[in-house]
Amino acid sequence: MAQIMDGKVVKAAVLEALKAQVAQLPEGGPKPGLAVVLVGEDPGSKIYVANKEKACLEIGYHSVVHRLPVTTSEAALLALVDELNGDPKIHGLLVQMPIPKGLDPHKVLLAIDPRKDVDGLHPMNLGLLVAGLPGLRSCTPAGVMAMLKHYQVPVAGKNAVVVGRSNMVGKPMAQMLLAENATVTICHSRTADLPAEVRRADILVAAIGKARFITADMVKPGAVVVDVGMNRLPDGKLCGDVDFAAVSEKARLITPVPGGVGLMTIAMLMKNTWEAFLSQTGRKPG
Repeated sequence: MAQIMDGKVVKAAVLEALKAQVAQLPEGGPKPGLAVVLVGEDPGSKIYVANKEKACLEIGYHSVVHRLPVTTSEAALLALVDELNGDPKIHGLLVQMPIPKGLDPHKVLLAIDPRKDVDGLHPMNLGLLVAGLPGLRSCTPAGVMAMLKHYQVPVAGKNAVVVGRSNMVGKPMAQMLLAENATVTICHSRTADLPAEVRRADILVAAIGKARFITADMVKPGAVVVDVGMNRLPDGKLCGDVDFAAVSEKARLITPVPGGVGLMTIAMLMKNTWEAFLSQTGRKPG
């Protein structure tokens, strides 16, 4: 039976370390500042934003949330982004996705100052990742790497398979594993024999958005299985891309859904905000 990689435990450790570093900052001086822009009434987005706000308060960050109506024009949204880019109290900035139809998400993303792009999704930050240079990293794959590190999973020399090729998770995930010297394969909808490729994985990351797509017969005995998927079943329950019950019988380590990687995304957002604060204020890591 697989050991559970608990996102709550790893998230708590990351936030506790950040809280300790914030506590060492000079009294009355600047604090790391995160601005979140929420356009519209998407229920999932509202929950995410509330959780981000809560995490900021918990560790002592300066937190600003701009809640805009669904009727907000693209020009007004871009003007707000520009204003926040120039605000010295704001070190991290993100526009919560998805945004309403009629607004161009790529244009909005490109408008964010790459130094404040704490989602790690600006092309400049993705390029720095590919080049192996320091930069703000995409939060979800960074969270996966933090979990692997916490549970002392050796990555170098291992066969790592990433199922999914999105700019948000799949592609940066593969690059982060490669940076740690794994041998990386990316699988997707056009992969000729996907089950055979997945069976080679010592470390498997599933990020395709298909409920329980990864079955036990696709998993090597003793593999480390990381489930990034978040799918809602007809009965309203959440499940991942991995058939958790069956795969748990074969894997050595596995993440649950919920309670796994999803919790790490906010933790790494807080970490990125700290890194952006250090960079923009010329401070050295403590």
